[in-house]
Amino acid sequence: MMSSTESEHLIEKAAQIIRRSKFLIALTGAGISAESGIPTYRGSEGLWRRYRPEELATPEAFQRNPALVWEWYRWRMEIVFSAKPNPAHKALAELENIGILKCIITQNVDGLHQEAGSKCVVELHGSIRRIRCTNCNFKLHLSKPPEETLPRCPHCGSILRPDVVWFGEPLPKEEWEKALKLVGQCDCMLIVGTSGVVMPAALLPFLAKDRGAKIIEVNIEDTPITRIADISIRLKAGEALTKLVTFLKNLRD
Repeated sequence: MMSSTESEHLIEKAAQIIRRSKFLIALTGAGISAESGIPTYRGSEGLWRRYRPEELATPEAFQRNPALVWEWYRWRMEIVFSAKPNPAHKALAELENIGILKCIITQNVDGLHQEAGSKCVVELHGSIRRIRCTNCNFKLHLSKPPEETLPRCPHCGSILRPDVVWFGEPLPKEEWEKALKLVGQCDCMLIVGTSGVVMPAALLPFLAKDRGAKIIEVNIEDTPITRIADISIRLKAGEALTKLVTFLKNLRD
C-alpha cells in the first residue's frame, strides 16, 4: 500500500485530469463492493478460491444440478440483499449527480450502484436482483431470494434462473453495445476494483486508451490495466473515491 502523502498526490493529479475531461465514465468490478461485505471473485478471499466456477456458474452446471446452483445463488442473494452501498458507490453517484461522471459500466451483479443513486449504469453481467425464465421471456425483479428450491415461471412452468451472465455465455448484446458506445465517447475512464482479466470487459480500458482517453485506476493491487494507466491509486475504493470527490469539489469552488 502506498504512503498517505503519495496517495494524496496521485488523487490530486487524478482530480486535475478529471476536471479537464469532457466525458468521464467509470468501469467497476467486484473490488468496489468488497467494502459492502460482498465477496470478490479473485482476491485472496475470493469466491473462486473456495468454489469451482464450472460447478456453480455455467449453463452446464445448471442443467446438471439446478438445485445446487440455486442453493449457492440463494446464499449469494442473501448477502446482496442485506448489503448497503459503501462510500465508493456513493462517491460515484455524487460525481454523476454534479455532472462530472456520465455513466458507469459495471461487471457487478449486486445492484449497489443503483441503490446508491447512480442513474446511468450499464450492467455487463446482468443482475442477481432479477430472475428470468429458461424458456420464455419472463423476468422478475426481486426484493428477497426466492423461497422455492426450484422457482418456476408463472407463465410456462419452466425453471427460473438468476439473470446473470454465466461462464461460457455471451454478454447481453444491448448492454455490450452501450458500453462500446460510451468507450467511444469518453476522454477519461475511471477504473475501480476490477481484476482486469475477465473478457470481454477487460478490453474496454485498452479500447479507451487506444482512442487517447486518460486511464485512472483505483485498486489495492496491480492488474493488467496498470501498465496502461496514467495514474494507479493503491487504496481501497471507498477511501480513494471519497477523497477524489473532495478534491474535485474544491477545484470547482
